[in-house]
Amino acid sequence: MVTLHTNFGDITLTLFADKAPDTVANFLQYCRDGHYDGTVFHRVIDGFMIQGGGYKPGFEEKETRDPVKNEAGNGLSNKVGTIAMARTMDPHSATAQFFINVNHNDFLDFKSATSQGYGYCVFGEVTEGMDVVNKIKGVKTGNYGRIHQDVPLEDVLITKVTVA
Repeated sequence: MVTLHTNFGDITLTLFADKAPDTVANFLQYCRDGHYDGTVFHRVIDGFMIQGGGYKPGFEEKETRDPVKNEAGNGLSNKVGTIAMARTMDPHSATAQFFINVNHNDFLDFKSATSQGYGYCVFGEVTEGMDVVNKIKGVKTGNYGRIHQDVPLEDVLITKVTVA
């Protein structure tokens, strides 16, 4: 169990180490290292997902470790309330950023071991605090600079993370 303590309330996660062992180990290491403390949910799209884990307020990027292997072919689906790893176009590029699905996003699921079909690795689910996730998904968003879209106009801060 991991609890994300935010300025909107607490979100408790149950992780699926049996389905995504490398991803869960990677996420837990970031949690134990305090990486997520003081970071923001920097991308919020109601009807899609809320994303965080990579930036401090003001889009100050956090350093990360090497990427983790994509374990999206684990049979889990990007359904409402699941947590998955964010990545670039490279299927094996996930480091620290994650997102919580606020819709059934099965188009993000593993289809094949190709760059187009790899999908996004689900590694846990929200077991308490979906009301907090729903509050966050409803915040007003806008653009930040020239490249960042869907950015909360008010910081949605992860103040600290506890691992039970």
